[in-house]
Order: sequence, then structure tokens, then C-alpha cells
Amino acid sequence: MENKTVCELCEQSGGTLLWQDETCRVVLVADADYSGFCRVIWKQHVKEMTDLSAAEREHLMATVFSVEAAVREVMHPDKINLASLGNMTPHLHWHVVPRFKNDKHFPQPIWGVRQREGKSLLPLDWQARLMESARSKLDNG
Repeated sequence: MENKTVCELCEQSGGTLLWQDETCRVVLVADADYSGFCRVIWKQHVKEMTDLSAAEREHLMATVFSVEAAVREVMHPDKINLASLGNMTPHLHWHVVPRFKNDKHFPQPIWGVRQREGKSLLPLDWQARLMESARSKLDNG
């Protein structure tokens, strides 16, 4: 019997859909500690950036940069972390994580040692504003 590995990002959306086109989707990750944490997910199951053509890589990174710009515009973080790890889920995706000096791990990575209790100081409508900004940038970019 064949032992097939199930890919979480092929089988599930990976978060609340903010935007998508034929090749990738942008989702808002449900992470209570990291509001605004987005993933840009390549729809086709590939593991590495070099599995894509140059044009595909350019499109993917333009999407990542547009999401970063939308997060910065709406959330005004102290820093943005961009990461493409894929060690646990070997499906090409990028993390776009707004960081705030009062978050649980700052200045450490969000996967690092907790530094404090975190608290969000974001306005209640941040999600709607982020979705609107991301869609505007991605549809017109």
C-alpha cells in the first residue's frame, strides 16, 4: 500500500481567504497572538522557489510585497517579518508577519522564546481594512 503524505496547504485553505488569482492565494492566519499574520500560498504543490519559472517567482514575490504594503498601511507595525520556511509543510508559501514591540516575542522570532504577555492595540475594524487594502493593492498591482 502506498504511503501518501497529505499536504495541509493542498487540502485546506490555510486561513481566511483575503485574495486569490490563478496561481496563488493570500490568507489571514487565525493566530490570536499575531493579528495580521498573512500567508501567501502558491496554489500548485511545489517545495522550493527554484521550482518556479522566473516569471512565476516574480509574480509570487510581487504578491508578497503587496501584502506587506497592505499590512504596513493598515496596521503600522514596528517591523514586518517575511519568512519562507516550509520545514513542517513543504509547500511553497511565505509568511508576512507584522511585529509590534509589545507582542509576546519581540524582538525574538514569533517561534522563539516568549518575552512578555502580549496585547493588541489595534482598532476593531483592522481585519476589514486589511482585506480592503490587500485586495486594492493586489487587484491593481
